[in-house]
Amino acid sequence: MLSTIITGTISGVNGLLVEVETDIAPGLPTFSTVGLAEGAVREAKDRVKSAIRNTGYSFPNRRITVNLAPADIKKVGSGYDLPIALGILTASDILASDILTKYAVIGELSLDGSVREVPGVLPMVMAARDGGLEGVVVPAQNVREAAVVTGIKVIGVKSLYETVEYLADKRQIAPAVPPARNQERPRLDYETDFAEVKGQEQAKRALEIAAAGNHNILLKGPPGSGKTMLARRIPSILPNLTFEEALETTRIYSVMGLLPPGKSLLDSRPFRSPHHTISDAGLVGGGQIPKPGEVTLAHNGVLFLDEFPEFRKNVLEVMRQPMEDSNVTIARAAVSLNFPASFLMVAAMNPCPCGYLGDPGHECICNSMQVQRYNSRLSAPLLDRIDIHVEVPAVPYKEISSTRKPEDSASIRSRVDRARQIQEKRFSGRKTDCVNSRMTPADLEKYCKLDSETNTLLERAATKLAMSARSCHRVLKISRTIADLDNQPEIRLSHVAEAIQLQRSAPKLF
Repeated sequence: MLSTIITGTISGVNGLLVEVETDIAPGLPTFSTVGLAEGAVREAKDRVKSAIRNTGYSFPNRRITVNLAPADIKKVGSGYDLPIALGILTASDILASDILTKYAVIGELSLDGSVREVPGVLPMVMAARDGGLEGVVVPAQNVREAAVVTGIKVIGVKSLYETVEYLADKRQIAPAVPPARNQERPRLDYETDFAEVKGQEQAKRALEIAAAGNHNILLKGPPGSGKTMLARRIPSILPNLTFEEALETTRIYSVMGLLPPGKSLLDSRPFRSPHHTISDAGLVGGGQIPKPGEVTLAHNGVLFLDEFPEFRKNVLEVMRQPMEDSNVTIARAAVSLNFPASFLMVAAMNPCPCGYLGDPGHECICNSMQVQRYNSRLSAPLLDRIDIHVEVPAVPYKEISSTRKPEDSASIRSRVDRARQIQEKRFSGRKTDCVNSRMTPADLEKYCKLDSETNTLLERAATKLAMSARSCHRVLKISRTIADLDNQPEIRLSHVAEAIQLQRSAPKLF
């Protein structure tokens, strides 16, 4: 007899529906799985066989063939156990249910028949809803995560027996209640705050501009000047995640199995800080079956690259495409996947190998060749994609011991929120890239008009600093963000002058 159960799989960070076709025919007892099944899926037959027997059902000693369709997509993970078991029970006439054609089933089985949680449930439930299904059966541990998706019934089960009883209409299980969708998400209390950072007013101002317009930024200064301390406080001044951003970010962490225990939806922007020994596949994604990398895990958040020149050059160069396009395309012979990668990149570096070049309090022990070799690890095209370059000098003891309370994150965040709201209104027709750093040349002509005096200043700066066309556009984008922070509809001379000042450290790197 033949049965069909609907389940789901993951392709990149998206969910796809899969049909589990089970055929039980006369012949020697065999159990074969076809349809590009990978290791964990092929091993499902042993778990399914034990689970069915230990639950109290009889396992058919006949020829069993399980086909996972469509057959041209690789099937990975252990979430096929429960649908395969239900397919065998249905094909054996042990289970008869009319709702199996309207429900998707996801779950891993233990040998005793209990259902274990699986990663990637959120995108699979979204695929089931978009596919017009009425409901989805998931492990009880995944219910909170799955219930985030509205418009579909979510049933949590703890065992194979409980699942069969529910599908046979012998047991009632209440659908999970979706969490309240609060568009104005409550303000989070961060453990770190800019009020803890004394001095570094120029760097704080640069970080405020970077947060307001989502501009990539490079912090350059000697050891102990506070570069890492500043970077780790950036999430505290970024706007709250919208529900759509939270859902998109949670989907990525669900696929990677990185959702914190008990969390149904991420409520804070990601902050990723990979070590400089990371590989290119670890940073942007890859592998035989492509998986997201750190740039995707930092989607809608912050990617902090400390000791920037210490990263291998080939690793840094693969950053150029995601920095430009806000996504990563990983192509393999069998599949090509696209991962989202819209993040605020913050990089930190020393001015030289010893770290004390230009520091009045310490003598630099590096010669000119060492400094040149150190700085040459960062290519011009990569640096040209970093909007803001700012010096972070050592903080004098007078400022450290000062009793004056620095401005806290809440005050900075209020200005950033207001600037982001202006940008959302400006780019209201777009679904993504509603920030100044993503403006197109057409947007620059429309929203970054300069008067004659301001245009003359930019022209002189471009000539003196030998600025490229990209650099000139970058100055205009930063100027637009500064004007938004000042709540000014037009870009003024002072805005362009400040934007140019944030560029002047870039030529010093060569």
